[in-house]
Amino acid sequence: MLKPIFRVVLITLAVYAGNSSAALRVGQPAPDFEGVDTHGKVHRLADYRGKTLVLEWTNHDCPYVRKHYSAGNMQAQQQEAAAQGVVWLSIISSAPGKQGHVTPAQADELTRSRQAAPQAVILDPDGKIGRAYSAKTTPHMYIIDPSGTLVYMGGIDNNASANADDIPAARQHLRVALQELAAGKPISESVTRPYGCSVKY
Repeated sequence: MLKPIFRVVLITLAVYAGNSSAALRVGQPAPDFEGVDTHGKVHRLADYRGKTLVLEWTNHDCPYVRKHYSAGNMQAQQQEAAAQGVVWLSIISSAPGKQGHVTPAQADELTRSRQAAPQAVILDPDGKIGRAYSAKTTPHMYIIDPSGTLVYMGGIDNNASANADDIPAARQHLRVALQELAAGKPISESVTRPYGCSVKY
């Protein structure tokens, strides 16, 4: 009698443990992480206490990522964020042999060639950081406030298209959220639908 119940409990716990999004909530502490960038520097969430932090999941081979970089939209928002004192980390969670996986040198060349402006590019080939944040798409965007609280997660904008011509008419969710946060206002849309290619774990 107890064995079937015990089995159900174990299955339930396993499902919950495998679904980190069940525990990921805006308004709660952001998941801790530790990752190494393309220059071998270790980055931890605790390093950015007191600063606003943007996490951008990226894959240069994804057409939705190319949309924002080819149009200069991602770079413009990176530069705007830096001007506001916001730290921007790009994260690549593509596993070896999967689309978007790069070496540190290849990642740095992409940053140079696209004139991108993240503070660092973190390589996450084992997907540990991506899974901690339930990152589903590239791009998938997160904002963590100076207290370490997750205050935004979702899409960069509201137009789930791979066409760069659609950017000007889109609501730029990330940009608006950063502006509202800087002004001390509640973020009007703190959870939005991410779109793009699946993260290649």
